[in-house]
Amino acid sequence: MTEAPLRLGTRRSKLAMAQSGHVADAVTRLTGRAVELVEITTHGDVSREQLTQIGGTGVFVNALRDALLAGEVDFVVHSLKDLPTGDPEGITLVAIPPRHDPRDALVARDGLALAELPAGSRIGTGSPRRAAQLLLLGLGHEIVPIRGNVDTRIGFVTSGELDAVVLAKAGLGRLGRAEEVTETFDPLHMLPAPGQGALAVECAAHDAVLVELLAGLDDSDTRAAVLAERTLLAVLEAGCSAPVGALCEVAEGEQVTELYLRAVVANVDGTDSVRLSATGTLDEAQKIGRELATELLARGASGLMGERVP
Repeated sequence: MTEAPLRLGTRRSKLAMAQSGHVADAVTRLTGRAVELVEITTHGDVSREQLTQIGGTGVFVNALRDALLAGEVDFVVHSLKDLPTGDPEGITLVAIPPRHDPRDALVARDGLALAELPAGSRIGTGSPRRAAQLLLLGLGHEIVPIRGNVDTRIGFVTSGELDAVVLAKAGLGRLGRAEEVTETFDPLHMLPAPGQGALAVECAAHDAVLVELLAGLDDSDTRAAVLAERTLLAVLEAGCSAPVGALCEVAEGEQVTELYLRAVVANVDGTDSVRLSATGTLDEAQKIGRELATELLARGASGLMGERVP
């Protein structure tokens, strides 16, 4: 008797469907089980307000977790940067697959890089983190708040309404649109959101068989890196819409594998920031994130973030 397909809960957006499709294919290759996608609408998908207005944290996640707990799906896939840092009851983060490029990317008119856009150019982003770091560069650009999927955002550029938009490079790659990138930001200039470029696979904690099946998707280096980033975010008590950037990279040395964590906290108008870094071994991910966050707070990070997203 053929086993029933595993039900994978996913948001309805084109990017979410592409991401979940990649995970579904990987699960089938790994386990031999068929996987069907179950589309779920989240609050973040239907609201047209900016993330800072609707409460940022969990707006793209909660509906998927509700469906999982209700037994409507067997497992779910999220963009890891959307996950709240707390551990939900009854759910386990069973796998973090290998991370794609975590950096931010510019899609600008006429194939221009950021520095080639004249002062006064209109650049769209829905992220306070990106907006703050763009303003910190002091190039005189106007930052315009936008919402919408990748097609909508790039459409603002092709229609001439905006001169450029900033998006996650990983998402553009997963959609087969990497060729539209006109500049990939160096993390020295713009640090990505904690967890950006990584996916999170969750299932019910009590389903030991499924936990064992899906654990094969996990990449230990990626998990360590994002654990450092998310620990930092948790200690800062910052939501996913706060102006906090962090990137942890894994460096393979001759004798030891090291983690290199960089972080920035900025105020939303881009007039001030604190930027620090730390290193440690692979098994010190939480320690590195915790200690770097503590140092950022000691340097005034709390005041820069202003009102925190609960």
